[in-house]
Amino acid sequence: MTLDDLLTQPFVSYGELIRLHARQRPDHPALIEGERRVSFATLDAMMDRVAATLQREGIRATQAIAICAGTSLEYAAVFLGALRAGVAVAPLAPSSTPQTIADMAANSEARLFFLDATVAAELAPVKAQIAASWIALDESDVGTRFSQWLAPAGSRPKPQRIKPDWPFNIIYSSGTTGTPKGIVQAHGMRWQHVQRARPQGYGPDAVTLIATPLYSNTTLVSVFPTLTLGGTVVLMPKFDVARYLALAEQHRATHTMLVPVQYQRLMAHPEFDRYDLSSFRMKLCTSAPFGAALKADILRRWPGGLVEYYGMTEGGGTCILAANEFPGKLGTVGKPAEGHDMRLIDEAGRELGPGEIGEIVGHSPAMMNGYHRQPDKTREAEWYAPGGKRFIRTGDVGRFDAEGFLTLMDRKKDMIISGGFNVYPSDLEAVLVQHPAVAEAAVVGVASQRWGETPVAFVVAKVGAGGTAIAAASDIRDWANQRLGKTQRLAAVEIVTSLPRSAIGKILKRELRDIFVPPADL
Repeated sequence: MTLDDLLTQPFVSYGELIRLHARQRPDHPALIEGERRVSFATLDAMMDRVAATLQREGIRATQAIAICAGTSLEYAAVFLGALRAGVAVAPLAPSSTPQTIADMAANSEARLFFLDATVAAELAPVKAQIAASWIALDESDVGTRFSQWLAPAGSRPKPQRIKPDWPFNIIYSSGTTGTPKGIVQAHGMRWQHVQRARPQGYGPDAVTLIATPLYSNTTLVSVFPTLTLGGTVVLMPKFDVARYLALAEQHRATHTMLVPVQYQRLMAHPEFDRYDLSSFRMKLCTSAPFGAALKADILRRWPGGLVEYYGMTEGGGTCILAANEFPGKLGTVGKPAEGHDMRLIDEAGRELGPGEIGEIVGHSPAMMNGYHRQPDKTREAEWYAPGGKRFIRTGDVGRFDAEGFLTLMDRKKDMIISGGFNVYPSDLEAVLVQHPAVAEAAVVGVASQRWGETPVAFVVAKVGAGGTAIAAASDIRDWANQRLGKTQRLAAVEIVTSLPRSAIGKILKRELRDIFVPPADL
């Protein structure tokens, strides 16, 4: 059976697809990390060994393992091998606090915990709280060495027929608003991601350069389609602008998935234009607000198409903006993908029409089963249309224009209600970054005796030759307030050296609120 034959089926597991490539193109590189290369034949054999070992350990299909480590070939092989055995994977963020990692490991009910020495050192204070057995992917002495744990070469697992509703992975939310929730994605949901990727030029000759961590859904929605469609993934364990550009040129990369802050740093690199990036077919972006001016700069200077995805790890609706096809819509996140139903609702759950502002909800073929062991949180995330159709609530506020393009306003939780008026931080941020002395800006609502809430801005200011900001905070505030409506005016501007971000570039506004010390007259 050919790849095209398999892709016409209602559902095919990732293990079957990689087995096909191992048979038809055994020597083609599947994974590259530095000087290390793994062919499809080698990857397929490693997946068999991992799956066989999990079965030996008594880990049954639909149960889970956890991985908390830096990006590596071994990480990818364990993830894929577990899938072949029908075992779900909980990829945990090493950047989380030790207590949060312990809590996520407990919530996943993983019996095996794969890690490396760097993570183990961080987890020392909470080690006793992690009941799972530790396996050291980096061959360190922090647990059973991976090579000792792994079944011998040539081992094969008992065949496992994967069902589309089985859990594929448990992705934990970024935790920007509190304790992360375990988002259970099914094999059928991930199968939809492969189908969605085909029009983006993924295929047997694709080379995808990855510079975001393997625990992030942002990364996985690009890694898995590349491998299952027969392409090569180049892993970059730590993002560095110059190194990224050199790898893209060296490997003739055709695809990449980056978050906006990475695009921003790449485009600002003084040597960017000297690199040969003509091999790129498609560049992808998701996970955080993507400014129109930055999109325009990428279209002008970086060959190949540019696509922005807007959606949630939980699934539901996805919007797609093919920026190169709609240069007049760069301020939007595009239109709902084919087969995706996205709507707006008000506070009472009533559906709103075009041009109105409301919370975005979405339904699609790719939706989470629910939050792991948190049925109440699952119900909170759902909205049912009249007639019973299930939607996932995004928590984002937006509006559709007359042509069906979606403009994001803000996270619902970040909307500021000042004096009874709704104030959207994104509107204020868009004004602030036009100031010649402002490099980045984030606006949050803080408590106010006079207004209930009032907006405060945190800005990263451009610096002069002496290393000091070229404009005072009060000058930036006054300049912005002259251009804002009366209900939008900033109570204060704070200059900071950098904005706190998650590992995939989301600004942590909760941390900004925590550091703000309000004056007595606010």
